[in-house]
Amino acid sequence: MNHRFLLSRFLCACLIAACGTTQADTIKVLTTGAFKQVVVALAPGYEAKTGHQLDIQNDTAGALSKRITEGETFDVLVLTPAGLQALATRGVVDAGSITPLAKVAIGVAVKAGTSKPAIATVDEFKQALIHAKHVAFIDPKSGGSSGIYLDQLFQRMGLSDVVRPKAVLVPGGLVAERLVSGQADLAIHQISEILPVQGADLVGPLPEAIQNYTYYAVALSARSQQSPAAKAFMAMLTQKETAEVIRSKGMMPAP
Repeated sequence: MNHRFLLSRFLCACLIAACGTTQADTIKVLTTGAFKQVVVALAPGYEAKTGHQLDIQNDTAGALSKRITEGETFDVLVLTPAGLQALATRGVVDAGSITPLAKVAIGVAVKAGTSKPAIATVDEFKQALIHAKHVAFIDPKSGGSSGIYLDQLFQRMGLSDVVRPKAVLVPGGLVAERLVSGQADLAIHQISEILPVQGADLVGPLPEAIQNYTYYAVALSARSQQSPAAKAFMAMLTQKETAEVIRSKGMMPAP
């Protein structure tokens, strides 16, 4: 049996144990914005089964790492694998608990009811950027993975001078909301953060030649290694049935 299967069996046992506990705990879950929708979707089932409560907080990957480095405590953390490994070397995250969850692609969105630009090829995507009046994406300075990547992509494509004057830089949260408010007519963000926005339509993913997938994993805080309630929620995140929830939120579950 592989490591992932054994870990899943172990965590499921923790879920059963947590259900039998009498004391209700509040489990603090820190998650990147892209994975937030999955965590929120699972929360009611977890709380009903265990009697514990979840305190769910989200931020950009960079901001979460900074908050934790500065001393913020948590029980369960969803972050990029590299971010978790870095925290594990500092003794903040339990290295043995790190488990892959999903990956997500970057997509393009427009306001619902407006025409969708062609973006199937790199040239078509380039033309969509050129013709857009205002382009919204995560501010790279906020530490968001998609914003950092897009800033570098625009430089490689020779479009920085074109995009910069009409960029709507979003410090965090749902970029596609800028379409609904009228601040932008094109939004570029991770697909799992486009789908929840009512009034925004997903055009499609970036062309594969310039696509960038962000990978996410989960880990326990080093101080929560012995917490049945924290392990129970991690069990729910990594169980086979959660794969369908992950897909429904615009992400691809880890194999």
